[in-house]
Amino acid sequence: MMQAIHNFLLCPTPDNWVHSALLHPDMLLLDHANCEKKAASTALNLMYRYVDDFELLHKMSRLAREELRHFEQVITIMEQRGIPYTQATASRYAADLRKPVRTFEPAKLIDTLIVGAIIEARSCERFEKLAPFLDEELQKFYLSLLKSESRHFKDYLSLAKKAAGGDDISDRVSVFLERDRELVLSADTEFRFHSGPPSDGIPN
Repeated sequence: MMQAIHNFLLCPTPDNWVHSALLHPDMLLLDHANCEKKAASTALNLMYRYVDDFELLHKMSRLAREELRHFEQVITIMEQRGIPYTQATASRYAADLRKPVRTFEPAKLIDTLIVGAIIEARSCERFEKLAPFLDEELQKFYLSLLKSESRHFKDYLSLAKKAAGGDDISDRVSVFLERDRELVLSADTEFRFHSGPPSDGIPN
C-alpha cells in the first residue's frame, strides 16, 4: 500500500519538518482538521462541476464522506485535549501546487484530479512518517488513515487517466510532482501540515 505512495512521490518529507510538527502539536491537529474539511469540499465541488460521470460522482461522494468523518475524529481529539478550534491561515502548499492547472476542459479536470492525487499521496506519506513519534492515541489514529488516504490517491489518479480518454498523462503528473517536491523541500516560516521544513527563526 505505502510502497506505491513512496514510488509515486519524488522525495520524502524532510526529517526537520517532523521535528517541527512535534514542537507544534496543537497546530498539527488544527491544520489537519482544516485539511480534512478542505478535502471534503474539493470532492463536493467536483461533484457539482462534473455531473455527467457516474464513476466520479460515486468516488467523490465516498471520499467526501470519509474526509468529513476524519474531520470529526480530529476535532473530537482536539476537544478531548482542550485544543481550541481557531482560525488559522493555510500553508502555501495547495494553492501553489494548483498554479499550473490549465483553464480549459478536459485539461482542467485532468490537472485538478492529478493535484488531488498528489495531495492525498503527500498526506498519506506524512501520516506514516509522523506516526512513530506520536502518543499512542494519535499514532493509532494516523496509521488508521493510511488505507483510506492511499485509496483516495489511487481514485484521483485513475479518474485523471479516464478523463484523458486514454492519452498519456505522465508529463502532466511530472509537472505537479516536481512542484510538490519543490514545496516540500523549500522552507516555510510557519508550521502547517503541508508546510515545508522550518526556516531559521520559525516560532516554536
